[in-house]
Amino acid sequence: MKKIYLGLASLLFSTIGIGQTFNSQNARQGESVEYCRQHTLLEQYKTHDPALYNTIMQGQAQLNAEMKNSNAAKADEIYTIPVVFHIIHNGGSENISDEQIYDQVAILNRDYRRLNADADNVNSNFTGMPADVKIEFKLATKAPNGACFKGITRTVSALTVDPGGWNGGAQQLQAIFNGNDVYQGTWAHNKYLNVVVAKNIGGAAGYTMYPNGGGTASNSIFILSTYVGSIGTSSTSTSRALTHEIGHWLNLSHVWGDNNDPGQACGNDGVSDTPITKGFTFCPNENGAKVCDPNIVENYENYMDYSYCSKMFTPGQVTRMRTAITSSTGGRSNIWTTANLNAVGAVDNPPLCKAEFSSDKRIICTGQSIQFTDMSFNLPIASWTWTFDGGSPATSTAQNPVVTYNTPGVYNVKLVATRGSDSPSETKTGYIVVLEPGTGLPYFEGFEGYSNMAEATSQKKLFVNNPGNNAAFEITTTAANSGAKSIKLGNFGQSGQNLDEFTSNAIDLSAGSINNVNFSFKYAYRKRQSTNIEYLKVYFSGDCGDTWVLRKPLSSSAMTSQTATSAWTPTASDWVNVDIPFNSGVYNQFLTANFRYKFAFEGNEGNNIYIDDINLTATNAGVESLETLNNVVLYPNPNDGQVNLSFGLEAAQKLTVKVLDISGKELKSSTIQGVAGNNIVSLDNTEFTAGLYFIKLSTETTNKTIQFIKK
Repeated sequence: MKKIYLGLASLLFSTIGIGQTFNSQNARQGESVEYCRQHTLLEQYKTHDPALYNTIMQGQAQLNAEMKNSNAAKADEIYTIPVVFHIIHNGGSENISDEQIYDQVAILNRDYRRLNADADNVNSNFTGMPADVKIEFKLATKAPNGACFKGITRTVSALTVDPGGWNGGAQQLQAIFNGNDVYQGTWAHNKYLNVVVAKNIGGAAGYTMYPNGGGTASNSIFILSTYVGSIGTSSTSTSRALTHEIGHWLNLSHVWGDNNDPGQACGNDGVSDTPITKGFTFCPNENGAKVCDPNIVENYENYMDYSYCSKMFTPGQVTRMRTAITSSTGGRSNIWTTANLNAVGAVDNPPLCKAEFSSDKRIICTGQSIQFTDMSFNLPIASWTWTFDGGSPATSTAQNPVVTYNTPGVYNVKLVATRGSDSPSETKTGYIVVLEPGTGLPYFEGFEGYSNMAEATSQKKLFVNNPGNNAAFEITTTAANSGAKSIKLGNFGQSGQNLDEFTSNAIDLSAGSINNVNFSFKYAYRKRQSTNIEYLKVYFSGDCGDTWVLRKPLSSSAMTSQTATSAWTPTASDWVNVDIPFNSGVYNQFLTANFRYKFAFEGNEGNNIYIDDINLTATNAGVESLETLNNVVLYPNPNDGQVNLSFGLEAAQKLTVKVLDISGKELKSSTIQGVAGNNIVSLDNTEFTAGLYFIKLSTETTNKTIQFIKK
């Protein structure tokens, strides 16, 4: 197996996860992550990869020697660096938009060409010093196999969170090379500047390594999704982190020297025109910037400091960077050559090679509208020709049209993008699903009418979302509460954090009333380990899925205390009933003709979960003969408005649930249908003020009253 070297690894310590330990001294003022970890993590190579460490140090010595004889690498030549942004995500906000990437590239070109307006407003001691590096950045448009792309790859993986250990970044990069949506294989670092964008990179905002003869990982840049560009998940104050990291990639040190500890000791970076400094994690005034020498203002506005007012490179830093990019030492000298730029498509006006689009939703009810967004590449595009089967309008020449669908069915969408002689087209078959009008109550889904989930989807009854592209909800015959089938998520064996969902068709609740609708289902579940923290969440929508409201969160600990260390299948006694009565004014928003429900399971390496017998019923029928009530438990207590009532019944029967205040006054009441065995009822008390209340659970023969505290 080819060895992959890490540019900069995950943590200095071995803690793992988003809440990892980091050196707060190295975080910028007001931030919670260490701004950069280049030098600190370089020290780990001494132990974990001494060969690579020695290679980097030898390269440093060679580049320092070359810089003494440098003529600033043909001072008037502009060098272009082809960049690929590799986004590794797990369906969260870390999957940043193309626009955020484009914004970041514009910022890089602004900063490295000294086009930033704030460069004209530096401290008077540095007036006239901010320099044009004469390095530009272009997104590559050809993958290693020649395939056309937009300079951005996307990889779905739980490894968007650094797995920990000294080579966590290498594992993230390998996951990208193995599973991105453009080309699976190595993206050579002497052809592309690889920028990895992730949710967590071991507690740092960004890191990379000096030019070196190691592998692709040690010559890549890693950066948080919240530090890319100035829009979307990022902001202006975090928008220059990549400017800083590329400075390292081009052989610049921090202005105070070779460590990651600003404000600790006076030092220098080996560049003659950057004064000795301690470095800053904030933006000082002029007097506050005279730390190491009372007569010298330190260059706190330098991109290689940590301050919030960085806005310049000095001429000496420019010489150092241009020496590095033209030197054969460290592998940067090929990346900007004309031959390579042509090979990777980092050229002006790259061909318009692919039509592509997305939509804000794909499953709607009759009469609803969809926003389509052009995603064709490469920009610019001169015109668009859309065709919408079943839509109104049926055609459009707008870039991002809005289309209404008035007739149930499954429809194709086609886009032709045009610029000059280039006119690529894209047709997505069966892309839009317009649901049949919802049927009324009673509603029952026992999964018996389908042989598999694909058939349920083709009938426009059930729809699966599997952003991790791994195990998904599926119809199974291995277990059922009733009948022969249920829906199962094979959670056992999934790695890391995963989100899996399934949603319903439309159900007509417009004739219902607030006091007579009850939603119920059965589940069976096991943890894999007692420490597993997972969630089953039930969402309701009254507008056909445009918006979803969480109505029932069940944690793994609330669902079961039992574990199974192998793939688990339930028996008849493992099924638990859950009721969600529509007993509060908040439910009015769901009493529409376009009600839908969604089950979402947030897994974290636990065991399998099964769901069966989903019911929506009117509950105002006559009360039947009732049997013994037992094992009544209310949790959490105290609670913030969402409270669960668990109980057992010897036989199926109807029950009344009432909420009383401290004086015994009835505040709300609901009738539910219990089943034999275990039951859980979810009650929403968010409208109540903080204080002491009582829940009274009644059968025909038994009453149970439990107090609870609303926080």
